[in-house]
Amino acid sequence: MTWVTIALVAAAILGLVNVIDSHLISKRMPSIWAFFFVVGIATGFYGIIILALNPLPEGVPSFVWFVAGLSVASRLAAILAMLFMMRTEEVSRVIPVVYTYPIFVAIMAIPLLGETLGFLRWLAIAMTVLGAVLVSMRFGADGSGPRLRISFGVLMVSSLLLAAADTAAKYVLESVSFWNMYSITAISFGALLLLLSARPSVVRELAGMPGRTFAITMTVLNEVLTVAGSLLSFWAIQLGPVSLVSTVVSTRPLFVFLFALALSLLFPASLNEFFSRRVIALKLVSAGLIVGGITLINLTQSP
Repeated sequence: MTWVTIALVAAAILGLVNVIDSHLISKRMPSIWAFFFVVGIATGFYGIIILALNPLPEGVPSFVWFVAGLSVASRLAAILAMLFMMRTEEVSRVIPVVYTYPIFVAIMAIPLLGETLGFLRWLAIAMTVLGAVLVSMRFGADGSGPRLRISFGVLMVSSLLLAAADTAAKYVLESVSFWNMYSITAISFGALLLLLSARPSVVRELAGMPGRTFAITMTVLNEVLTVAGSLLSFWAIQLGPVSLVSTVVSTRPLFVFLFALALSLLFPASLNEFFSRRVIALKLVSAGLIVGGITLINLTQSP
């Protein structure tokens, strides 16, 4: 497989993960903190298992590990910023801003990694990012579009942090495997989620929730998909130019929409999603932009 295919598969898997997460949070788990607690345990456990199977290599310069730490810290800070903003802003107002991050990856990768982008590649990035932003948008019942207040600045910082995380990961992946990069990130992310959610009240919520076994099992299995999607993302970054890989992976909102639409049609009560003709029309335009951008990225690749 080429890195484009790997990145697309990663985006699709992570899109499915997001849809299942939405179902778990809105329909199965007693609170977002209970969800974080289970995810934190599962993520940390999977990270430790993969690290045990793929130990960190010896002889890697300390500066590479320093950059790896920066990458992980930037990613975790970006996630925290998004979670904080989601407490005061609708998800549909958060994701479109954050998913502009491939633009910043391209800007960073040129001077820091020596990547080159011609006109067609810049056009491909712009089309794909615009499509990802539009497919993330929702409109209010009064027809008003998404609006951001002072949170816009925080979300732009989150976008910059994600760009820095991917750019730094590309540098690290020249010296270590994508297995190593994933395990470091997963263990750190799991520890962060447990730090935020591990409290007696959360444990009591999980102990007393109806359908506990099914919900927890579904969450743990969904994290297996997260492992697969994350590993593929790091693999794609290792193989291809990070400016374009990040662009392809950022198409995740399109897959979220497609999976959510299919699930809502088959099982209407499974998600809190409603699709009007206006919304579907916007998503189709977004999909066209994304497909066009990915096609351009493929056409600009060396044979």
